[in-house]
Amino acid sequence: MVGNGILKGLVETARNFIGSYVSKERLTTVQYPEERLPQIEATRDFPFLVYDGPDWHEGMRCVACQICEKECPPKCIFIEKSKDKKPDAVGKPQAYPAVFNIDISVCMSCQICVEVCPFDAIKMDVEYDLPTDDRFGGLLFDKKRLSKSNEYYHQIHPTEATAVDAALAEERAKAEAKARAAAEAKAAAASAAAAPKPVPAEVSAPAEPVGSQTK
Repeated sequence: MVGNGILKGLVETARNFIGSYVSKERLTTVQYPEERLPQIEATRDFPFLVYDGPDWHEGMRCVACQICEKECPPKCIFIEKSKDKKPDAVGKPQAYPAVFNIDISVCMSCQICVEVCPFDAIKMDVEYDLPTDDRFGGLLFDKKRLSKSNEYYHQIHPTEATAVDAALAEERAKAEAKARAAAEAKAAAASAAAAPKPVPAEVSAPAEPVGSQTK
């Protein structure tokens, strides 16, 4: 029947409209900003930088590899790599971004920066309410404003954050085991080199047979 789909759509619209007066579940809108719909875990709005531990600078996972800057389609990420290194969350020296800016007014929330990051240092936030009267400076986020703790990451994306932590712990355990094996091998080689070498015994000349005479 011609127009059957249109009629079905009108019936559904009327059902929701009338039902909204008798059932709260039929309400499709809320009184924003006083009321807000709960965010689902897969929500993605704008990127943020993850850090481990209590200090955002020391615990920053980002090593300024600049892959996200190169892969960003709208080119809204700007990074300057530091000339020195800082201790990371576990005390190892690590490069870090001296400057890390994201222009939120240009970002299109494509999540490519998250997908290409080899260190799980950048993730997508669920915060979308970012009004400002400063069109340019107010929407240019620096690394301090972008940095959020791993605990916050667990709050907004618990499933994903748990999987990332497990993968990072496994990689860390492998690296520690490799370093421990290398240290043990080096210690064994040094011990073998320091051990005294055995002195070879003197070999005496064979005795001449009795009765033999040189002609």
